[in-house]
Amino acid sequence: MKRVILTSSSGVGLTCADRADMIVPLIFRFVSGPLPTSHHLEQYLTGGYFRGDPEVRWSDLVARSPRSGLAHKELGLVWFCKAYGVELIELWFDPSPSNQLQLIWILDYLRSEPYAAERVKLRLVDFDLLGADGDRLRHHAVRQLDVTECEFEAARIAWEAYRSPTPELCVGLLSRELSELPFLKPAMEDLLAELPSPITGLGATEARLLDLIAQGHNRTKELFQPGGPLETRVFDQWELGPVLEGLASGPMPAITGLDPKLASLARHDARGRNAAYRRSRLSITEFGKAVLEGRQDFRRHNPIRRWWGGTLLTNQRLWRWDRESRSLVAP
Repeated sequence: MKRVILTSSSGVGLTCADRADMIVPLIFRFVSGPLPTSHHLEQYLTGGYFRGDPEVRWSDLVARSPRSGLAHKELGLVWFCKAYGVELIELWFDPSPSNQLQLIWILDYLRSEPYAAERVKLRLVDFDLLGADGDRLRHHAVRQLDVTECEFEAARIAWEAYRSPTPELCVGLLSRELSELPFLKPAMEDLLAELPSPITGLGATEARLLDLIAQGHNRTKELFQPGGPLETRVFDQWELGPVLEGLASGPMPAITGLDPKLASLARHDARGRNAAYRRSRLSITEFGKAVLEGRQDFRRHNPIRRWWGGTLLTNQRLWRWDRESRSLVAP
C-alpha cells in the first residue's frame, strides 16, 4: 500500500521512521505574524511558478522517493498522490497549538479534494513530535481514526474562526463539542491565553518571560532553549525573540539589558540577531515589577501592533483574554 504522511516541521524525524513511502513536512506556523493569504497557501500545495507565488512549496522539503524519484517536484500535492496511486494519506500532528492549526488548515484544504478526502486518516499523536526519538517515532502505537464529514466540518469551522478579524468565533469554539479533534480545544485555550490580560496587558508567554527574568534568569540561551524553564507551548525559540523585544521596547519597557545592536539588525539576519541575544544580560525594570504584580497595565503605556490569527491587535483595537473567567474582553 502506497502511503504518504503529512506532518508539521516538528515531525520531520518521521522521514527515518519507515512509517510511509513519503513524509511531507508542512512549513507554515500560524501562531505569529500575519496569516498567509488563501492564494498563497493554495499555491504552496498546488505548485506552479508565477510571479508573487510562494518561494517554497510542499515538495521542497520532501526527500527523493525510491519509487518516484523527484517527480513530486513538478506536481501539486494531490496531483502527485493521484498520479502515483497513493492509497493512504495519514495526518500526524501533535497537540501543540502550532500543529493543531496546521491540522485544521490541511483538513480544510483536503475536504474539497475528493481523491485525497477519501484516503485521509488522522493519527492521534499524543506526544511531542519534535522531542521524540527515532525509536518512539518508529514503534510507538498511534491510534488511527477515519476522517469523516464531521472532522472536515469541525476543521472548516475552526480554521474560519481563527482567520476571522476578531477572536470572538474562536472563543465560541470552546463551548462546541469538538470530540472529533480532541487536541484542538486545549490548543485554542493556549492561543487565547496569548491575548493581553485585562490587568497586566501581557499574554501568557510575556508574563512567564517577565516572571523568569525577575527570578534572575537573565540569559536568552536559557530562556529560549527547548525544554527550558519557559515551557511555552505556543512559540518556538525563533518566535520568542520578538516577544522579548516587545517587553524591552516602547516608552515604558518592562525589561532592560537587550543588546542595543538588535535595533539595527534586519529581521532576516538570524545569525546576527542570535549573537546579539546571547550577548544580552536581562533584568526587570521597576515598571516591569509593577506590571508583574498587577499594579500597572503594560499596554496602557506602550504601543502594540501584532497579529493573533486574523486579528490585528492595536492599542485602539485591543482584544483581551481574562484567563480566570475564561472570557473575552472587547476593545
